[in-house]
Amino acid sequence: MSKKQKWVFISVVCVILALLLVGIFLTGSGGEEESIQQVMKDAVLHEDNKVSFLGLKDVNPAYISSCVVVGVLLLIAALIRIFAIPRFKYVPGKFQLLIEELVGMFDGMAKSNSPHRNKFLGGYIFAAAAYIFVGTIFELFGLQVVTTDGISIALPAPLSDINGAIAIGCFSYLVILSGGIASNGFKGVGKTLKDFSLPISMSFRLFGALLSGLLVTELVYYYTALSFVLPVIVGVLFTLLHALIQSYVLTMLTALFYGEVSERAEEKPGKKPKKLKAAKHSGTPQAAA
Repeated sequence: MSKKQKWVFISVVCVILALLLVGIFLTGSGGEEESIQQVMKDAVLHEDNKVSFLGLKDVNPAYISSCVVVGVLLLIAALIRIFAIPRFKYVPGKFQLLIEELVGMFDGMAKSNSPHRNKFLGGYIFAAAAYIFVGTIFELFGLQVVTTDGISIALPAPLSDINGAIAIGCFSYLVILSGGIASNGFKGVGKTLKDFSLPISMSFRLFGALLSGLLVTELVYYYTALSFVLPVIVGVLFTLLHALIQSYVLTMLTALFYGEVSERAEEKPGKKPKKLKAAKHSGTPQAAA
């Protein structure tokens, strides 16, 4: 790029920024129909904006999001299994290499944290990570639905609803419990129930992280003066960051605790019997071995 082209590029950028600033000052920040407190409350509790589910029941928009995400993931998995995997070659192509790297990463995570019964664990943490990642970036697509009040809203991330976060946290805890039962029976149950606060911490950690990004994005979009350029940066960065971090955190915690409770208890060596006092039998002292 020549010096003249650089100056032209800088001039264009400056003009665009100047126009954005003029637009911000001209539009102001008023005109919102709801208070910021009401917007934040509805983003957390979903009390007002309900969506009809197949005409049977009014549900939170996040539930519709979860159904869409699960359906998309199952469809992609079926297409890969039917059309892609039978065509895999000894020398992998780009798509095959991507799939093998993903599978190998979660399989290695399962084997390193749980030497026993890690095949099921690898499959579960792969599925959980895919659901959390895709479900988190799902809100970036901005799919619109109409609420029961006739208002058009964008579907949020499935895990921005506390019920969705609790569901995946409790399900991960049940997977950990199944590993303990399969390896150690009743002792495995005791080892798992010892950490009874685990599903609560996993659920609220996931919910809190995703909710913080949602609230920041709602706050930015609420004020007109902040709704130029900034929402794109904040929304995309927060969403991608949370998608990567929370996928890794939940899968790593599940693998660690699963490996801990599924570790087979070593048999303790038999204790030597205590020496008995010498007993007299027919006048001959004897000592128990």
